[in-house]
Amino acid sequence: MKTYKKYASLLTGAALSLSLAACGPQESSGGNEGSEGEAGSKELIVWEDIEKSAGIEDAVAQFEEEHDVSIKVIEKPYAQQIEDLRLDGPAGTGPDVLTMASDQIGTAVTEGLIKELAAGEDIQSTYTDISMQSQMVDGKVYGLPKAVETSMLYYNKELVSEEELPQTLDEWYEYSKEVTDGKQFGFLALFDQIYYAQSVMGGYGGYIFSSDENGSYDTSDIGLNNAGAVEGAEYIQKFYEEGLFPAGIIGEQGINVLESLFTEGKAAAIISGPWNLDPFTKAGIDYGVVKLPELSNGENMSAFIGVKSYNVSTYTKNAELAEELVEFLANEENSKTRYELTKEVPAVEALANDPIVTESESAQAVAQQSEFSELMPNVPQMNEVWTPADAALQTIATGKAEPKEALDQAVETIKGQIDAKHSSN
Repeated sequence: MKTYKKYASLLTGAALSLSLAACGPQESSGGNEGSEGEAGSKELIVWEDIEKSAGIEDAVAQFEEEHDVSIKVIEKPYAQQIEDLRLDGPAGTGPDVLTMASDQIGTAVTEGLIKELAAGEDIQSTYTDISMQSQMVDGKVYGLPKAVETSMLYYNKELVSEEELPQTLDEWYEYSKEVTDGKQFGFLALFDQIYYAQSVMGGYGGYIFSSDENGSYDTSDIGLNNAGAVEGAEYIQKFYEEGLFPAGIIGEQGINVLESLFTEGKAAAIISGPWNLDPFTKAGIDYGVVKLPELSNGENMSAFIGVKSYNVSTYTKNAELAEELVEFLANEENSKTRYELTKEVPAVEALANDPIVTESESAQAVAQQSEFSELMPNVPQMNEVWTPADAALQTIATGKAEPKEALDQAVETIKGQIDAKHSSN
């Protein structure tokens, strides 16, 4: 699996080369005839992420004034927006602009839900190579990046000082054995989910799909049960077998239990992402954030790089204006303002060296972890990975199956589902 370098200084990445046949409304949904507001001005609807609309409030007001347009911003969980668009788009109640997770791009393009953008090299070069790569399918641009995120290590400064902070997963394992008593815990992670477990399995050489130097994926080559993935899973299994992870953090409610233990001061450190910066601050936890620890083989723990983007719905009746809004919201000036208000690390390359980012502990943790991380695959076949992989990891966590057996079964299931659902891709 290709390892990507620090998002602030990545080598130029070529576009993903995928043969995806788009279906659904295309040019017929475009144009700029637009719906009319009460005063005769055009109207745009923007779906923004939950509790993130404040980050674009000023930009929206400026765009409205300069373009004589009325913009309605609606907050929705960004991971669910494509699902909602499938229903609301055809019904005429969907957005013109929406927010997406980069791993959904391939599926959205295949289903004809988002429009190709006319963003030229002058616009593309604004963003880090990896973030821009996440928005491309078959050499075409389908969105502009708004934020980059990876998982990172949160630690409670009242329980473990920065000076005493373990630097390797082995050290965290030993630390956890010393402090864990059933009520208090050391290091915790949702290793029963591939999103987090891949940080260990990937560090030992496991991968989702193999990729070439241009970032194109071979979805027939799945590395979730290779020797490295199994070794990583065996390492993960120790934390469960020895009671270092409570049973409550396994399964659907695991994330709530994990976060509660940390906010209640019962866990010294957890793996999470930038989405918890504000909630943990509001909870009154004196925490620090750093990149993920090193593994026993000398490699750093890996992580997925996720990119949030602004995209244009194929159902929009204001295609040109909607694309212009996307370019405006994602430009350098407005990305900086959004970062100041939301703390989501911007994807604009020039901002990587801006003091507002370089002086932020959390932004630096994301940047440093990105050096050891990989772009989350944005191909439709990725949809077939999550459930079988998570199911396998849960059987490993609960001791119902050995890692090799569980991962072999997961890969068999994933390949079967890909063959059944994506054989024409």
